[in-house]
Amino acid sequence: MKQLIKVKSDEYFDDVVAIRRQLHQHPELSFRERETAALIKHCLASKNIDSQSEIAGYGIVATINGNSTLHTPHSTMALRADMDALPIQEQTDLPFRSLNEGVMHACGHDAHTAMLLGTAFILNDLKDNFSGTVKLIFQPGEEKLPGGASLMIKEGVLDDVDMIIAQHVYPDLPCGEVGFHAGPYMASSDEVNITVKGRGGHAAKPVERDNCLLTAAKIVTKLSELYPENDINACKSDGLLCFGGFVANGTYNVIPSEVNLKGTMRTFDENKRKSMKDNILKVTNEIAEESGCIADVFIEQGYPSLHNDVALTEKCAAIAKNYLGEDKVRDLPQLMTAEDFAWYSQKTPACFYRLGTSNPAKSIESKQHTGTFDIDEESMKIGMEMMTFLTINLL
Repeated sequence: MKQLIKVKSDEYFDDVVAIRRQLHQHPELSFRERETAALIKHCLASKNIDSQSEIAGYGIVATINGNSTLHTPHSTMALRADMDALPIQEQTDLPFRSLNEGVMHACGHDAHTAMLLGTAFILNDLKDNFSGTVKLIFQPGEEKLPGGASLMIKEGVLDDVDMIIAQHVYPDLPCGEVGFHAGPYMASSDEVNITVKGRGGHAAKPVERDNCLLTAAKIVTKLSELYPENDINACKSDGLLCFGGFVANGTYNVIPSEVNLKGTMRTFDENKRKSMKDNILKVTNEIAEESGCIADVFIEQGYPSLHNDVALTEKCAAIAKNYLGEDKVRDLPQLMTAEDFAWYSQKTPACFYRLGTSNPAKSIESKQHTGTFDIDEESMKIGMEMMTFLTINLL
């Protein structure tokens, strides 16, 4: 089976590279993936793979039924790839660089989509070798709340699914390696919005105005003391709260009547998630009241924590070692970053693993969400093979 998968991977590799490059040249932002979806549908139809489209916008679900009768009971397994791009200006010199100004596949979703199509081609050819059903989920809007995953779930894509897996490009690992983490892997992510209001006025007349800017600064300082970011282990344990927006719009001698703060809060535990929200509200209101100001707090709920099912993830890691060798499979640490695949992991046993994509010898080292991000395309061959081998073994 390993050799057969490698042969098939070689057969489709050039096609998958071409698909990835076409997607990279024509990136589309979250929930606007019209041409991306059209290309996916065309590729699936070319192999006579059944699919449904326009799920949660431009989402697509394809289905491949195994023909083997050797294994019972039959299971349904989902494979997921996201397909949206980011509002980032590309800064590479790739011959297939983005043609859409200010939009770029800077997180590898072009590769995810291409690899899942390649996996679909291989599984479709090898369907006599497994039983059960494979659902291939091509998902829009991973990068934008509420997340395409949550919307596709609402439309029933997981109703008959027994397990789901996804792989994500990872420049922290070299091409040729994969990585797994069982249990809570990625943090929840909520957007914190605080508006401090008061009387604006002349800087030289403090009795005639409040100081919203100073009040906002005290709020940021106090919350930063409660959730310090200088110890990543403490952040993983107690939660991370960090502000990236502080807008006052005053000037030298004008104190504004309103200051806006924007931040992110992250944790691996739902109870701590709630306590963090309570603490933000309490601290903000207390400081605002002491300063004679008013504070409005709005915390927009984002993605939950991504939980890799322990039994499924350990099994996937063992299968990966069988295929690649033990020296190519890494144990990964928890990450404070977030992923909307978390929505799937809250509903059914899930495994979200990493595919190494960097190659210093080719000067491919840039991180995701940067204008210079790229992958070693050889990693896509491993990605196709890995997802195919996992699927056949798990089914």
